[in-house]
Amino acid sequence: MIRQVFASVLAGALLVALPAVSRGAQSGIPPLSPKQNVVVAYVPIMKFATLYVAKARGIFDKHGLDVKVERVKSGTEVIAFLTQGQVDVGGIAIVASTWNGWAKGMDMRIVAPGALEPTTGSPTMFLLRKDLRESGKVRQVGDLRGMKVAMAGGPGSGGEYLAAKALERGRLTIRDVQVLNTGNADMPAGFANRSIDAGILGSPYADQALAAGSAVSLAEDLTPDAMTVAFVSSGKLVKERPEVAKRFVLALMEAARLMQGGDYLAAENLKAYLTHMNTTEQALKAGDPVIYDPNQTISLDGLRDVERVHRENGRAEYKTPFDPQTVTDTSLVDWARSILGRK
Repeated sequence: MIRQVFASVLAGALLVALPAVSRGAQSGIPPLSPKQNVVVAYVPIMKFATLYVAKARGIFDKHGLDVKVERVKSGTEVIAFLTQGQVDVGGIAIVASTWNGWAKGMDMRIVAPGALEPTTGSPTMFLLRKDLRESGKVRQVGDLRGMKVAMAGGPGSGGEYLAAKALERGRLTIRDVQVLNTGNADMPAGFANRSIDAGILGSPYADQALAAGSAVSLAEDLTPDAMTVAFVSSGKLVKERPEVAKRFVLALMEAARLMQGGDYLAAENLKAYLTHMNTTEQALKAGDPVIYDPNQTISLDGLRDVERVHRENGRAEYKTPFDPQTVTDTSLVDWARSILGRK
């Protein structure tokens, strides 16, 4: 009897001492056996960091998944690999080409969100050349009609979507301004040499333009809580290996819950970020935290807004609104929440 009590106490003590990756995810779901291979392609940005944490902290392994991650340069490459059957899951921005692909029958499903835009304090801003503010020529967004507005990525890009959202605040569209496709790193110089009038810019380049005194903020928090990037699965994975897809999404949700608040910069997480991105620990600590929904909710209304803006900008190769629900599988995040509970 004494031995039984001692064993029970010891087991409890060991449970308390276990690292967060084990203690925070007592899902009770048996791992797949044998291990199942999953190939994931991703663009190395912080918006896909749930993938990095799930990989580096052994969450995929715990669920019987042998996940191989492939770094690529753009979401276009990810989509090509998915359609060719070379990868199972991809991290992409939901841009005009994605909607056009779906409209043509591309067999991919949105299965989990990437990071979200913050409710307030987004590092992405709509900046105005400072001399235009000081002269009184531009006081509000609506005054930009006919002027040069810079955005990274070109027609149908995420940058254009954000610029369009900013222009909406002045009852303007991208057709009402001169659109310039300008790289983020080139925009601070563009403000300084007065080759651009306004532009969409994120950290650290927005901070550089503001610090140099060549630009001021014209509009902020353009898409609060928006999901502009997501993890998409090949239709084949969801249909033919549903248990693999479910555990993959479960691992992402567990990772998101290890990245909340002060845990965002936990040593294990920093190691994961640095393993999968070209950045420094100093830069990560100096930047604003990226937001990851612990419940991994997929916002269909947000996706409808993204689709609407690209379509109204003339970037769609179809005419009628495309319902994102037809290309979204929310059952996987719903199942993961039923296992882990709602946070």
